[in-house]
Amino acid sequence: MTFEVEHTDANSDARAGVIQTAHGKIQTPIFMPVGTVGSVKGVHFSELREQVKAQIILGNTYHLYLRPGLDILRKAGGLHKFNTWDRPILTDSGGFQVFSLTGIRKLREEGCEFQSHIDGSRHIFTPENVMDTQRVIGADIMMAFDECPPGQSDYQYAEKSLRLTQRWLERCVKRFNETEPLYGYNQTLFPIVQGCTYKDLRQDAAKHVCDMLGRLESGVRSQESGVGSAIFGAAIGGLAVGEPTEVMYEMIEVVNEILPKDRPRYLMGVGTPQNILEAIERGVDMFDCVMPTRNGRNAMLFTYEGTMNMRNKKWEDDFSPIDPEGCEIDRIHSKAYLHHLFKAQELLAMQIASIHNLAFYLRLVTDARQHIVAGDFVQWKRSVIEQLGKRR
Repeated sequence: MTFEVEHTDANSDARAGVIQTAHGKIQTPIFMPVGTVGSVKGVHFSELREQVKAQIILGNTYHLYLRPGLDILRKAGGLHKFNTWDRPILTDSGGFQVFSLTGIRKLREEGCEFQSHIDGSRHIFTPENVMDTQRVIGADIMMAFDECPPGQSDYQYAEKSLRLTQRWLERCVKRFNETEPLYGYNQTLFPIVQGCTYKDLRQDAAKHVCDMLGRLESGVRSQESGVGSAIFGAAIGGLAVGEPTEVMYEMIEVVNEILPKDRPRYLMGVGTPQNILEAIERGVDMFDCVMPTRNGRNAMLFTYEGTMNMRNKKWEDDFSPIDPEGCEIDRIHSKAYLHHLFKAQELLAMQIASIHNLAFYLRLVTDARQHIVAGDFVQWKRSVIEQLGKRR
């Protein structure tokens, strides 16, 4: 896997790059549709390719581990062959899902014991078996196992959590280097920078990642850490969990000031179109969020002119295209037709809205990339960001 920064913005930290993986190129900045259980809800892969123009999608280790299970995925030859998606895949480690199982999980140094939300069966995730599981899934980009502490955690808990995440990262890297890919192509590992909203903890977490990269690049192998060829990029986790947006942006700046500029940076689970543009300006390359599909299923559409609630009566006799500048499905169908489908509780309504929103998010980051290349990203961002948040 390689990453090349092709253009940088003179007036901000925004950059346009290319990640090369075994399953194809990813032009950054990029938005990654969330395919939790091996599928993006309500959207066929042909639509993801042709309408949405997705370059990479996500899978989730926790959910895929429980269903369909590792035996099926291994027999299928990995997730790419199982679901027929032939472009890059990134897998979340399952840490966020496990730690959200309040009351049915137990955290200790070894890992996290939890009960399945499906049948109540007991399991344990450790840094080692999470690496093994992601080897079986076969994602191009694997995430380290971390604890995602609650956003309102006090300093004492946030620091304790970060130290555990750092020790787990060392074990993840060691296990990654002790194992091999199962399906004939390379995989890479992204650590996750945690630290809640505490500047010094975020700095410490980012420096720890840089320290590991430094040991890698200098060719030093520590038997304790097992640093080898594992780490390629880095993720920023634990944001957009209730803190003010200004604090989120500050934490991004704090972390990106330390993380190396020649590695891709992934902001996990963020967010609105405005959040994405602000984070791009601060040097983030990769994004994912369930918002486009979740909000779409609830009749909310994102556009450059603002958000539209398609259940509102004002769209009842609006026969203009959903978005004349959008994907094919936007140009074919009218606002009135989509309003009718939602009122009739037709499943096609949720499908059309999900495709539209995902296509808009991909269009947004593609436009951002074009303006970075053109050298006027900041001016363009300022011209569109206020309108993005308006209600139509």
